[in-house]
Amino acid sequence: MGRLVVSMFSTLDGVIQGPGGPGEDTEGGFPFSGWQAPFAGHDSGTVIVDSILGQDALLLGRKTYDIWVRHWPQATDVIGARFNAIPKFVASRTLADPEWAGTTVLTDVATEVAALKTTFDEIRLWGSGELLAALLGHDLVDQIDLFTFPVVLGTGKRVFREGTTPAAFEIVGEPRGFTGGVVLARYRRAGDPEFGDVTP
Repeated sequence: MGRLVVSMFSTLDGVIQGPGGPGEDTEGGFPFSGWQAPFAGHDSGTVIVDSILGQDALLLGRKTYDIWVRHWPQATDVIGARFNAIPKFVASRTLADPEWAGTTVLTDVATEVAALKTTFDEIRLWGSGELLAALLGHDLVDQIDLFTFPVVLGTGKRVFREGTTPAAFEIVGEPRGFTGGVVLARYRRAGDPEFGDVTP
């Protein structure tokens, strides 16, 4: 059985919207697209590239797919080469003819993503907050790699939106800090949340 690993770039206040560049995702009037750029070139980039090279299938939500398809099909660097070489899957009920070669549309996330985990060793989801919520609801997420950037924006789409299915995770290894203040923590699925009482 393979695993589904989620990679997320997040601000300190949990915003994941529009990290890549100006105008990337302005939905809801979001004015801060490109907040990841000041940290590009730091040593966290090596870990991100290694994660990309280590996956053998790519999973995206429709909104993230629409952003990525504007760039990655034409990219020829090592990241673009990997994305273009591996099978790609996009969750959508409206996309009929994906323009990115090697892309398959998934219309039943619960069934089809579970089936993908029997075919591929490592499926990686990048961004795609709405799809993440659905995958958590079906208990299909095995690990979350959370890259937290030292910036607070106060508005935007969050890693875990209101109504996300409760779930417990445990840390995998030691959190890793990078030049520029980016921190990577890896979390593995660990059943349901537990509750207690710490009051005196």
